[in-house]
Amino acid sequence: MKRKSEQKMSFDKVGGNPALSDLVAKAELHRQAEEQVLSALPEELASGVRFLSCQEGELVLSAVNATRASQIRFRQHEIMASVREQELFRYVWKLKVKVAPPRFRETKRAEKQSLSKENARLLAEEAGHTKDKALREVLEKLASHARD
Repeated sequence: MKRKSEQKMSFDKVGGNPALSDLVAKAELHRQAEEQVLSALPEELASGVRFLSCQEGELVLSAVNATRASQIRFRQHEIMASVREQELFRYVWKLKVKVAPPRFRETKRAEKQSLSKENARLLAEEAGHTKDKALREVLEKLASHARD
């Protein structure tokens, strides 16, 4: 995989295709705008927030969850005042926050807990008191799964 510096150099070679170079320029402008917005946010709110757009004085951000979005909305006047200090966002008058959870979440597989000796003893004891033969067999089988 190429390093970021090498990737930037390959983007410089798109000069022959005006549509592609225009797209790269817009992507760079968006990246710079996002850096400015995130630097204007309070540190505790900056993680999990992305800059989406700023059109006609409306700044649109996305947050990873509803809690973070509510915190941003609660402090929107402070955030907009801080963002307006940047030349690019001096005419921002409205802040809109959308909730966009991450697409892929790494989930850990649930680990099965082994049966303790005490619980196995209780199951075996209950099996001894049970009159139903099928239930007794199931309880005894469960009791046999105790950890060593």
